[in-house]
Amino acid sequence: MARVLIVDGDAEQRESLSQVMHNEGYEVATVANGRDALDDFNCDGADVILLEWVLPGISGLDVCRELRRTSHVPIIMVSSKDHEADKVLGLEMGADDYVTKPFSTRELVARIRAVLRGYRENFSATPKTLEAGPIRMNIDQHCVTLNDQEIHLTLKEFDLLQMLLRNAGRVLTRQQILDRVWGVDRIGGVRTLECHIRRLRLKIEPTPGDPCHIMTIRGVGYRFQIDRR
Repeated sequence: MARVLIVDGDAEQRESLSQVMHNEGYEVATVANGRDALDDFNCDGADVILLEWVLPGISGLDVCRELRRTSHVPIIMVSSKDHEADKVLGLEMGADDYVTKPFSTRELVARIRAVLRGYRENFSATPKTLEAGPIRMNIDQHCVTLNDQEIHLTLKEFDLLQMLLRNAGRVLTRQQILDRVWGVDRIGGVRTLECHIRRLRLKIEPTPGDPCHIMTIRGVGYRFQIDRR
């Protein structure tokens, strides 16, 4: 049974979400502020977190940022902040998905299942160390080296590179990558993916403008290969 941690300052909203999650068969914990959210997670863990942005004390954005220092736990922001810029910022800070209030409970449940499925596929499977050519990735330590020199990647860059490495030699469609790395929310869509691919190339390719590892398959998606033939 997956454990859902609900973080919302609105008691009525916490109760409503809690009832929905119980009805779906999840174990549920609820807290009203960011500090309690961090304490609860550090003590009891969670399989997925439903996180409001606007919270007493520590904001949901800061909670998300803090959790991402040490954990890949799936985070869905369920927030009253509904501007596109807010959604993009939430996702860039590490949220896996973003749902605005009011929302459809059926849609929320579907999104929870999607992020849990993506998490299990990307982070629970072995091996914990991935290698391709000069690139080595340690999943547990969240560390990537290029020619034995550590390189810094953002969380999404790390997730994207991990998916490419796990599927080295295989063509991945843009839709597959968006589904697994960004979840079901399509904010930015293909443009966001292309931006992250461009940043990754700048960090790992000998010649970013003429890549030999992250190859574009025109009209389809991308393939990671060790050497270009």
